[in-house]
Amino acid sequence: MTCIFCDILDGKREGHILYEDDSHVSFLDRYPIDVGHSLVVPREHHERITDMTPENVGKLFSLVPKIAKAILTGANADAFSVAQNNGRAAKQIIPHVHIHIIPRYNSKGTIWTKRQISSDSELEELAKKIRSAI
Repeated sequence: MTCIFCDILDGKREGHILYEDDSHVSFLDRYPIDVGHSLVVPREHHERITDMTPENVGKLFSLVPKIAKAILTGANADAFSVAQNNGRAAKQIIPHVHIHIIPRYNSKGTIWTKRQISSDSELEELAKKIRSAI
């Protein structure tokens, strides 16, 4: 089975990259819950966080503050939520470990289930703003 996130990491699919280092990549979610919804993903494929070493889990989560701060600035958000799902019953759609950083806006309230579809040009413009804030 092909992993969509592995394809993005390998350059086989387009991803609006926000941050990358030797072990991790962050990019905008293609079907965001709200504007600026982003993912932090380890380059090494693991289906669930329980498949990772505690050290690698710590390294993954240690990136969240840096990227979230940039998302707040780049997306002009008021706050953010963090989520991490494991397995289909937990609504993990892509079986590759990832952390959701979901910007929140005072004017909109908090919605967990409604997703929107952004155009590539909208995603690229937002990715530029967030990258410049990192």
